[in-house]
Amino acid sequence: MSAQILDGKATAAAIKSELTERVQALKARGVAPGLGTLLVGDDPGSKWYVAGKHRDCAQVGIGSIQRELPDTATQEEIEAVVRELNDDPACTGYIVQLPLPKGIDTNRVLELMDPAKDADGLHPTNLGRLVLGVAAPLPCTPNGIVELLRRHGVAINGAHVVVVGRGITVGRSIGLLLTRKSENATVTLCHTGTRDLSAQLRQADIIVAAAGVPHIVKPEDVKPGAAVLDVGVSRDEHGKIVGDVHPGVAEVAAWLSPNPGGVGPMTRALLLQNVVETAERAAPRA
Repeated sequence: MSAQILDGKATAAAIKSELTERVQALKARGVAPGLGTLLVGDDPGSKWYVAGKHRDCAQVGIGSIQRELPDTATQEEIEAVVRELNDDPACTGYIVQLPLPKGIDTNRVLELMDPAKDADGLHPTNLGRLVLGVAAPLPCTPNGIVELLRRHGVAINGAHVVVVGRGITVGRSIGLLLTRKSENATVTLCHTGTRDLSAQLRQADIIVAAAGVPHIVKPEDVKPGAAVLDVGVSRDEHGKIVGDVHPGVAEVAAWLSPNPGGVGPMTRALLLQNVVETAERAAPRA
């Protein structure tokens, strides 16, 4: 048996097509969504990531607001740009590209953001609202994972999901989405310190691997017919980028999200969705 692919590229393209229509509807009502980015320094990876965000915006008709500062920028200068984006009506959502330079209090910068404009969905206020079940921007990667499963017809309701990884971007936040009544899954959160991780994994209907440990999920750890999503990124002993899931899992699982090409495109699409939904919430009622 060879697993069917959870195709993040095709699914993200479908979401972008839907967002294009929603953006057109907003513009017809006089509302123009805009994504802001704050980039501090000239790290090549960060510049590539931010440029990709603005290419995505162009594809769906979202405006781009780009703010760049040198790596010598002070805490006060960075915070001034955050306040500017908070107050800019053309910016309906934005991200502060991380990491920020050494010496900058990152948490202070992020907490200064307007939670309503938090395109990543990871502001402390928005995570709290997620716990409370209050409408707010959702964490992009966990939301992208849920949407990827749903659009491929993978059963989430009643499923046992094992998450490997305890980072805030995926591990700690995805359980908040999956245990909502609309998803109704049972979630076990594991990590590199979990005793007998293999035993936990073998019980899973769905595995979300986000530990950043090469091939931490092996074929013998996977229940036949499970869905496996590879979210982790790390390098092996040869410096090659690899995921958390061993290639042999494809012969055991029923569904597999590749890495790259699985969850990554979904994260980008759901960030755009956050920007559009923020604009929709703020738009005057017809």
